[in-house]
Amino acid sequence: MHKPAALVLALLALTAASPPRKLSDRDLLHYAATKFDKRAMLGRRIVLGTHRGTTVVATFTCGDVCPEYTKRIVHYDVPPERCDGVGGAVVNELVPRGIAVRPVPYCEPPVLAARVNK
Repeated sequence: MHKPAALVLALLALTAASPPRKLSDRDLLHYAATKFDKRAMLGRRIVLGTHRGTTVVATFTCGDVCPEYTKRIVHYDVPPERCDGVGGAVVNELVPRGIAVRPVPYCEPPVLAARVNK
């Protein structure tokens, strides 16, 4: 096996062996409140870890004037129709599309959904 291929396999094995980071409500609130580089994060999807046994991701979306209107949405990695089963709350986030916004349902951790629905 070539050295580069062996290195890639070793890195994949290490990544697969690491358990996902367990996130608390406090971790989620802190992450959601931090500023982020809109240009660098535009279009990305990042796995943050697990919260109450469910994978949490952050997606960064934009519509018309990018990257200025890049929006970060932190949510469980499950479809809205399965949200009740993981203890989440469906939130209709306003997502930029072209020159407008439209509501898109996401399954969010309750601690973050409570902030949106206030």
